[in-house]
Amino acid sequence: MSEFFQSNAEVIQRRWPLVAARLLAEDTSSLQADLVEGLGSTLSINGIQLTSCHDRTREAQIQAASLTESLVLHVYGTGLGDLQLELLMRPQLKQLHVHLLNGAVFALVLQLLDQQPWLNDPRIELHYAGDLAEICLPFFALPSELVLADDYNAKIRDRLISETHLTFNNREFDPQSPEVIERLQASKTLLQGDGDVAELFGSQTGRDVFVIATGPSLELHFERLRAIREQAGRPLFICVDTAYRPLLEHGIRPDFVVTIDQRISARHLPPTDTASIALAYMPMVDPHVLEDWQGVRYAAYSASPIYQVIRQQLPRGELYVGGSVIHPAVDLAVKMGATQITLFGADFAFPGDKTHAGWGDGDLGPQLVAARHWVLDGHGQRIKTQLNFRSYLCELERYIARHPQVRFYNTSRAGAMIAGTAFDPEWAV
Repeated sequence: MSEFFQSNAEVIQRRWPLVAARLLAEDTSSLQADLVEGLGSTLSINGIQLTSCHDRTREAQIQAASLTESLVLHVYGTGLGDLQLELLMRPQLKQLHVHLLNGAVFALVLQLLDQQPWLNDPRIELHYAGDLAEICLPFFALPSELVLADDYNAKIRDRLISETHLTFNNREFDPQSPEVIERLQASKTLLQGDGDVAELFGSQTGRDVFVIATGPSLELHFERLRAIREQAGRPLFICVDTAYRPLLEHGIRPDFVVTIDQRISARHLPPTDTASIALAYMPMVDPHVLEDWQGVRYAAYSASPIYQVIRQQLPRGELYVGGSVIHPAVDLAVKMGATQITLFGADFAFPGDKTHAGWGDGDLGPQLVAARHWVLDGHGQRIKTQLNFRSYLCELERYIARHPQVRFYNTSRAGAMIAGTAFDPEWAV
């Protein structure tokens, strides 16, 4: 045991004995640590530099400047302690919470460098990030440790990244955008004549609902879904737009289809023989797709500012959107009165090295080869995904947490683990 580790560990043992016990159990042997030198120096862990190798202090000052002058602040990742020391220079700071994103990385840093100057400060509180279900604000997340985050802290990492990218992700939803204004204007006539999604709220109180997405695991369930669809007293079938065509190809007709995306076309929602299928939509959807739908249509808005003006002119019910069509599909089920919702194809990942059920690689977005990220599946193993899928997963988990009165079941362990759901023993494989 190094001299540095002994002195660092004594501070942690005295102040946070439970954290100390976990750090002592961390396995650092799989980490490749290298010294990287520039104008200064830093540590590289598994090829990822923890900090700048030129001017760590200046880097920490820039990072600190992005945080408000709050009494309580949160730092995710420990780095080499530079940001903590910079923030502790603020006289008004009352508490600084440091959340570990990789326990083994921190244990290794404790072996190599003296961290006592910030660990000893009485304003510091030390945690494993994964001990909390949600992120804390205001925060700064060290970029290197977002990459190095371990399995235990992965869900918090995903929430941090989603929060960091929020402004960028919302750039397409500018209410002053000419494209948005034009599309909403083109949808007005349809909106005036179509039903209000609020008419559906409370209409299925107590009924079980199947919410069907397009993840690859859906392919495991086509045969049973077709059989259940023909039964009396069956659950209600609600599917997302991209799942509609694969379901039809396997003889399964949903009760409701939910669509919100301006990129959806007749290729995804073929209008033939749709008279008995209801469509819940938001007015950013292509009006031609809506006009051709033969079944009853119900219009809805999200909380997005793009609907602020038209909502005042033509009030309609609201469905929750967190970036993906699965969110309003689930919200519709809840608002219709479901007490049990079973999720199909809600994978948020690429099990079996496939991107979607019933579609070719790249048909609905980036190809599999572009997958650079991971989540944990239902077996606790890492599985490929893309960045926006992780954000959608975070928002669904948050939604589930806000609705404890509804039981949520997942039907496959092959896709991402969804916090707040249980695996349905009749379906999960």
